[in-house]
Amino acid sequence: MRRAEFKRKARVIVVDDNYDHASGIRELINLENDYEVIANAGNVNVALSLIKKYQPDIVLMDMNMPDIDGITAISEIEKLNVKTRVIALTGYDDADLIFRAMKTGAKGYILKTMASAQLIHALDEVAQGKVYLPNVLCSKFFDYFQNFEKNEKQNAQNDEENLLNYLTNREEEVLGLLTQGVTYKGVAKKLFISETTVKTHVNNIFQKLQVNDRTQAVLYAINKGFMNRNNIKIAV
Repeated sequence: MRRAEFKRKARVIVVDDNYDHASGIRELINLENDYEVIANAGNVNVALSLIKKYQPDIVLMDMNMPDIDGITAISEIEKLNVKTRVIALTGYDDADLIFRAMKTGAKGYILKTMASAQLIHALDEVAQGKVYLPNVLCSKFFDYFQNFEKNEKQNAQNDEENLLNYLTNREEEVLGLLTQGVTYKGVAKKLFISETTVKTHVNNIFQKLQVNDRTQAVLYAINKGFMNRNNIKIAV
């Protein structure tokens, strides 16, 4: 049964800079009793204004727009805090694009080359609060999703194993100066703190990095990429 929750025609806005393509979609959708295209938008800024004003049920969003890319556009629509549901419309079956569009907030993803019946089916599914992804794209999406999750877990594990992440901002400043060969007295002068305070920070650094002296601390920092992420150059 099709969309019992809508007592009126579901209102649709088509966002596509290709006038002929947008007009074709409009004519196709308006043939259906359940839908009405209330506006076409040739750029994202106009689309955002129309969405804010009319709060349509569904937006068909071309991912390749001239002014703002589709992913950013979906994000901006989400910020409007309206109940509009977005279906990404594109000529690309790129797994990364699918993943980013869905992650950003799209409720559906359909290729421009797909049959008109599939577009209507996508509208039906999304209008009912479901998520639509054509079967031909599902395997690409889930393969990418699984690899993404695996990489995220690995990155999280690497972050946990990097003891530098446990340092405070001040301790990072102290360590940065130590890697440049600055003495404790020099660190105190540069950071406007006492030498005693510097030694306290150094002891904390040693404990957190599980090292026994300055040399080991500097070597650990170098091996873990501390120099690169903090744009530090070793004095020669």
